[in-house]
Amino acid sequence: MTIELFLLNFLYSLLATVIGGGILAFLFFWIREKVFPLPQVTGRWFFEMHTVNSAYNPYKGMTLRYIAMLWREGNRIEGTVEKIYENSSTGEREYEAKNRTRGVVQGYVQKNYFSKDRVVLHVIEEGHGRESTNFYDLIVKSDDEMAGSFSSMIANQDGEVKWQRNKF
Repeated sequence: MTIELFLLNFLYSLLATVIGGGILAFLFFWIREKVFPLPQVTGRWFFEMHTVNSAYNPYKGMTLRYIAMLWREGNRIEGTVEKIYENSSTGEREYEAKNRTRGVVQGYVQKNYFSKDRVVLHVIEEGHGRESTNFYDLIVKSDDEMAGSFSSMIANQDGEVKWQRNKF
């Protein structure tokens, strides 16, 4: 085999490898973006928390509802929340305008290819009297529904939470 023939075969092999690698990379990128996109979490959500466990017995069985505005940048999530409803041992009430407590949301989307995607959120709420922290671990069921669990630093609460696009 001559040196010219060797260099020509090497060049063809190199070009085939580079072009094949480029096509394969484009194919993987296209599949990730079109077949397995990140969930659409941007927009308005309503969520309902049911307290199952609490160090403060009057909070057991309590239901709280919030409205959230979320936006997603890549897999990072940010937003705000407002408490709009409470049903506890002290009674049932809806919060309007100035009586609502507000909070700030930070979190991320965990993209799963072989199971449902997860959304993890950390909310710091400026409550009546003190600041509180809530942590949400959610499974994305569709672009309109998420469900999972929550943990709160107020009275060591935890329980179930459901997020949906439509009001409860």
